[in-house]
Amino acid sequence: MNNNFSRRTFLKRATAAGLLGALTATGLSDPVKAAEQRGEKLGTLIDLTRCDGCPNSPTPLCVAACRQHNQSRFPEPQKPLKYYWPQKKVEDWSDKRELTTRLTPYNWTFVDKVKVEHNGLQHEIHVPRRCMHCDNPTCLKLCPFSAISKESTGAVSIDDEVCFGGAKCRDVCPWGIPQRQAGVGLYLQIAPDLAGGGVMYKCDLCSDLLAVGKKPACIQACPREALTIGPREEIQALARKKAQDMGGYVYGDLENGGTSTLYISSVPFEKIDQAIKADKKQKEDNSPGRPGMPVKVDNYLESEKGLFYSALLAPFAGAAAAGITAYRTLKGDQSNGTSPNPVNPGEEEEHDHNNP
Repeated sequence: MNNNFSRRTFLKRATAAGLLGALTATGLSDPVKAAEQRGEKLGTLIDLTRCDGCPNSPTPLCVAACRQHNQSRFPEPQKPLKYYWPQKKVEDWSDKRELTTRLTPYNWTFVDKVKVEHNGLQHEIHVPRRCMHCDNPTCLKLCPFSAISKESTGAVSIDDEVCFGGAKCRDVCPWGIPQRQAGVGLYLQIAPDLAGGGVMYKCDLCSDLLAVGKKPACIQACPREALTIGPREEIQALARKKAQDMGGYVYGDLENGGTSTLYISSVPFEKIDQAIKADKKQKEDNSPGRPGMPVKVDNYLESEKGLFYSALLAPFAGAAAAGITAYRTLKGDQSNGTSPNPVNPGEEEEHDHNNP
């Protein structure tokens, strides 16, 4: 009995150790295809001990690659822009297209930089930021227009053809990730004076590349292998092992109920979050698009208010989904190419944060 147990235990541990060793050595060389073959969700790991912000490049290479790959999807607003009725404001980033130091409708990832003191030493930390691709996305559940979906890979996408730009997705996101551009979107064809605020934009993990078994553009471009992608459970195990080996910390494992984007760092994320907030305060930066890193932040959907709101929106989201299907049928556009494998063609946004 003991021999059998020991043999099974040995084989199990040997397999796990071999797998982690291979992942560490190869950086998950062909992870997307492997996960696809096994029908698994993907995860990404961002190693802050390896990211240096590409000091010899005018723009971090991951950011440049993201912009180049997605530029055909960037919004081209119709001007003059109208206010968000009944509010007297509008969000317009179209004259700031070259801005790469925060999230905008024209910049879906950026690398934040802060200085953090830890154990008596000063650390310069570079933090690539983009959508966390949550396990239970609040944005998806609370969108009244069914414009957000979660793909079989785990990537969360916004359908820019049906988004009304209400910005609820940004309001309920702990990191305020999606960013809005006015003067584009379906509302212009339905009620340009009374409805909608434009379209929300964010990273979709390069779903088009994942659909053909390729890595996202940012991961392909990173020269230091600070970004890694692979089967979700393997990425989770790798993050924990690396953090344990360096005496460091993991972020994204618990936040918002769990995400498919994990960070590891040699300094506590509480200090990184504090440093971001302090830097924003010192610069009087109140615009959206530079998220903090709140630790162990709860998922709004698990609160009483979130559950109530989700239940309240469900009938409207169902009606919106039916309307969108009818719209696409009339338009003769059954596939827009941005959501190849929708797992939960459910719900999305409508709300606000700040102005650019």
